[in-house]
Amino acid sequence: MAHVKKTVLVNHSASCMFLLVDDVEQYPKFLPWCGGVDLILQDDVSTTATLHIDYHGLRQNFTTENKKTFPESMEIKLKNGPFKHLNGAWQFLALSEDACKIEFSLNYEFENHFLEKIIAPVFNHIANTFVDGFVKRANTIYAK
Repeated sequence: MAHVKKTVLVNHSASCMFLLVDDVEQYPKFLPWCGGVDLILQDDVSTTATLHIDYHGLRQNFTTENKKTFPESMEIKLKNGPFKHLNGAWQFLALSEDACKIEFSLNYEFENHFLEKIIAPVFNHIANTFVDGFVKRANTIYAK
């Protein structure tokens, strides 16, 4: 099973970062691997969406349900996709009104060895640069 854990400090509030991550329909605008999003359900306690990967000739999709506690956390749980297992979490820890610590963790395992050989290199890159994409987007849209 693969594990990703990233921690970053940003000069943006926890609520701003939470809202940015929860705005899944905007992902194709700033995540280069994201070929589209199908928003299935979004309310105050959860967001369920299908993310379409379209990166270097690889096309795949997966659906997650994120249980939310605004503005502190989101728990990621796989609904369907090419994984045997996928779960993770976002934590947004307020440091001040204009700063927070973001902790992102993701654990995943592909459904079978064949899929792992094909998809793993691309998905590993996506997972390891995921947080960087949000930080870059936040610096653009929340610039002072």
